[in-house]
Amino acid sequence: MSEESVRAFFSAHAPDVAVIDQGVSVATVAEAAVALGVVPARIAKTLSLRIADEVALVVARGDARINNGKAKAALGAKPRMLGLEEVEALTGHPVGGVCPFGLASPLPVYCDISLQAFETVFPAAGSRTTSMELTPARLAELTGARWIDICTLPDED
Repeated sequence: MSEESVRAFFSAHAPDVAVIDQGVSVATVAEAAVALGVVPARIAKTLSLRIADEVALVVARGDARINNGKAKAALGAKPRMLGLEEVEALTGHPVGGVCPFGLASPLPVYCDISLQAFETVFPAAGSRTTSMELTPARLAELTGARWIDICTLPDED
């Protein structure tokens, strides 16, 4: 799975979106921001969460943190991060390359409204060295994501 499944997804659903191998690690928000030459907030991080009995992905801007109160109100329960093995088993992507495209299992995807502050964002693309650039609206459209407000930004702390 991983990068190959993401490339196959885009080949079938959005051939205009290029998956780019940066040749260096983009596995963390900080590494991705340096490699791509953008502010960390423009990195679209994908969080793998258990919400009650459901597993879902939440895509948020790189500098945002989940606010448990907002998350419980929007999703009905406090989210918990999945373990590393479970993330890779369910998504097909290694931690550091997790994205909402080319998934091993169908999972609900949510996009936090924090992404809407940017014209384009940079999610990972199934490996620790690949990413892509697309608009937040296109990201949500391609994944069938629902927009939610569950994050807190650094200046809101």
